[in-house]
Amino acid sequence: MQRSTDRILTTHCGSLARPKELLDVMKAKVNGEPYDAGAFASRLRDAVADVVRKQAECGVDIVNDGEQSKSGFFTYVGERLNGFEPVDGPSPRNWAEEVDEFPEYYEQYFSRAMMGRTIARRVAIVCTGPIRYRGQEAIRRDIENLKSALQDLQPTDIFMPAVAPSGVGENRYYKTDEEYWHALADAMHSEYQAIVDAGFLVQIDDPFLTDTFSYSSSAKGDPRRTAEAYVEAVNQGLRGIPPEKVRYHTCYGINEGPRVHDAPLGEIAPFVLKVNAGAYSFEAANARHEHEYHIWENIKLPEGTILIPGVVTHASNIVEHPELIAERIVRYAKRVGRENVIAGTDCGFSSQATYHPEVHPKIVWAKFRAMAEGARLATKQLWG
Repeated sequence: MQRSTDRILTTHCGSLARPKELLDVMKAKVNGEPYDAGAFASRLRDAVADVVRKQAECGVDIVNDGEQSKSGFFTYVGERLNGFEPVDGPSPRNWAEEVDEFPEYYEQYFSRAMMGRTIARRVAIVCTGPIRYRGQEAIRRDIENLKSALQDLQPTDIFMPAVAPSGVGENRYYKTDEEYWHALADAMHSEYQAIVDAGFLVQIDDPFLTDTFSYSSSAKGDPRRTAEAYVEAVNQGLRGIPPEKVRYHTCYGINEGPRVHDAPLGEIAPFVLKVNAGAYSFEAANARHEHEYHIWENIKLPEGTILIPGVVTHASNIVEHPELIAERIVRYAKRVGRENVIAGTDCGFSSQATYHPEVHPKIVWAKFRAMAEGARLATKQLWG
């Protein structure tokens, strides 16, 4: 994993908008309708090449494939793991406390903004049998497409996200949730290892840890115990993988909203730092969490590890000013060391494959250019 040894490096969290040409054929594929497999493969390959090139052009140092092949954060799990099936009924109830307090807002949000134009209806998935990994061909395709897109580029580093082995779907098969999470960890290990073997960094996406403290029923019981079990499962999934090959990303599982029930990062950070990773990515740019850089005055960063705080947010179409971005970077650099900070984003810009992402794709590229300029300004302050 590259460090900011002489300048502040930039990256992001992973998901980026898919082009309409890809969405059209992907929509048919994920909904079980007839589709042209050759057209899907070609459009996916072109989409990855385009999104990687644009990242580089906008000044992103550590790039990825934009998760172009994934129809959604949860749905891709069902595509790559045996043991799960969709169930009839309402989709999972997200952020119950938030929805109960602001029902009028969320009725509009879910219908128009978040899920209004996604290519596949979100349904609950449940584990009804032994979990086995079956995504070998899918991850091979993703790796080949990303390698092909990098042929004429020289990014500082490359990463590929994969879901954490915690909280994916509902367990209706294993005796305990802990047994379920460890079965997921054993299965997802295959994907994590394949990414690292390809020469990329693996990023573990885990909004479930923050859910434990913020929204889930476990928050009313013993969230610390649940968090310990989550981290144990993540580390089991990462067994044998050097920490310097791992980025761990946690967010609050929500885009634009009041966020008044988000747990403080200070409650979560001690568990985040127990993950066997070389870098930790988290929300830090939105108005609910920007002040939390102060926690690093009292929490010691483990030796050799890196923070990737969000310095631009995924929850607003406002493009942050480069001078503000520089200020945010410098705040962290002064507390944990300039070489231990990489500038990042709060979360992904299109966790669902949708025709209408909340942040317009053209604005995402403007945010990336602003982040690159902010990193240059911060570099001047920190290195002279």
